[in-house]
Amino acid sequence: MSQDFKPIKNICAHLNAFHAYASEPSRSVEANHYCGHVNDDVRQCLLYDSAEANAQRRLWHSHVYEVKSGMLIMPNPSVPDSAWELGEKKEMEQIITLYGKVYHLWQTDKGHKVPLGEPQLMTSYTADGQLDFAKVEERDARFGTDYQRKQEARRDIPLPEIHPDADASWKIA
Repeated sequence: MSQDFKPIKNICAHLNAFHAYASEPSRSVEANHYCGHVNDDVRQCLLYDSAEANAQRRLWHSHVYEVKSGMLIMPNPSVPDSAWELGEKKEMEQIITLYGKVYHLWQTDKGHKVPLGEPQLMTSYTADGQLDFAKVEERDARFGTDYQRKQEARRDIPLPEIHPDADASWKIA
């Protein structure tokens, strides 16, 4: 399966450094930065540390609803639809069992063009009624896809058990 990785193709530097925690400066972590230019004054970097898995589960989000609702897609880079849909479904069969932990570095929904303020922990949607699907329809129009068709095609993907600690954002009263 082949996709277009335009944002990643912009990466122009691999940098390695140590960071101190702002809340506890005596602590440090090594970080590998893969950076690209947003503009002349700003670089955006992907950060990787070691492959050690030690995530805090209450910050995890599941992917079950994203997959089953048809909201989560892999944009088709111009492969015949029938072949792409088979490959995408195989990917969704794997993703549905995984958990994510995502921080957005700036709030594009507020029109920010550069990172302003604190990074924001994000979560996934877990049920109908949480997201205005008009946004998904707009996205579908841009990518030439249809979440309802994907929803139907994914009906037979088995539902995994969701870890009880995941999706805590939706459980807080």
